[in-house]
Amino acid sequence: MMQKSRSQVRCGIVLAAGEGKRLQAYIQRLRGKDLPKQFVNFIGTRSMLEHTFHRAERLIPSDRLFTVVDRDHLKHPEVGRQLSGCPRENVILQPQNKETGPGIFLPLMHLHKHYPESVVVVFPSDHFILEEDLFMDHVDRACRTVEREPSRLILLGMEPSDPEPEYGYILPIVETNVSARWGVRKVSRFVEKPELHAARELFYKGGLWNTMVMVFKAGTLLELTRKVAPILHRSFQRIRNAVGTPAETEVTEKVYRNMEPVNFSKGLLEAFSVQYASCLGVLPVRGVFWSDWGSEQRIKNILRMMNPMTSSSGRQMVRSLFDP
Repeated sequence: MMQKSRSQVRCGIVLAAGEGKRLQAYIQRLRGKDLPKQFVNFIGTRSMLEHTFHRAERLIPSDRLFTVVDRDHLKHPEVGRQLSGCPRENVILQPQNKETGPGIFLPLMHLHKHYPESVVVVFPSDHFILEEDLFMDHVDRACRTVEREPSRLILLGMEPSDPEPEYGYILPIVETNVSARWGVRKVSRFVEKPELHAARELFYKGGLWNTMVMVFKAGTLLELTRKVAPILHRSFQRIRNAVGTPAETEVTEKVYRNMEPVNFSKGLLEAFSVQYASCLGVLPVRGVFWSDWGSEQRIKNILRMMNPMTSSSGRQMVRSLFDP
């Protein structure tokens, strides 16, 4: 049902500011030129970023999607083309890469200025997802949970197919009597890119892959951050106060120059899970083929699996990518 007021709306953040250094050599061989991976069309008719927009807009209109990109990305004509359909004020330019924490908080400041009471969904732009409708049904379920329980921060966790050490893990609390609304589980802990033996242990204990797709009230994340990372919170409050003023660019650049990099999972989620565990939840996602395309081998393995010349499932997968 369509929300009726600014205080009830759902907004989205699309994370597209990454440099994708591990894939640069592969993309150079593939395309003959450099381009950050989220702007690359590996298969089908859209880039990874365009697929992300397509998914997100099933739930959130484009005028409430805030996309963060690195300022240097704009030197690529292809980037400008892919962003041309976005409202200009919703494309947020990051002056420097300071890891995933600032990558989320910079667009959040712009979003929060316009929609301070909004429910926010974060969408990384380097995910490969086949069953998009089912995946977005889970995102909608997480939104409904937060709308009913605004103090919660809900992450989507993928049921793993193997103990992959390059993914982050969310370990849910084992509950014998699960009565949580919409299937959301309590969180025991986060583990970012464990060693293989630890990944196996998490796998057999029911750990879930952390997609970094998460839902929260804007004010809830800011308040949690104020408590566990007050310096980071103050830095971004300065930016928020400058948004929409002539000093916005100058203030943003100055804050970024003095800012330490912060990984959102290690620097914030792990602290939240220790100090404010009751605020966190994970929604297990089943029946969805998902992959974070962060390595050349992972992309090649999936492209090989999807080869329409080798299997009927491959043909079906490729057709789904070309559908409008």
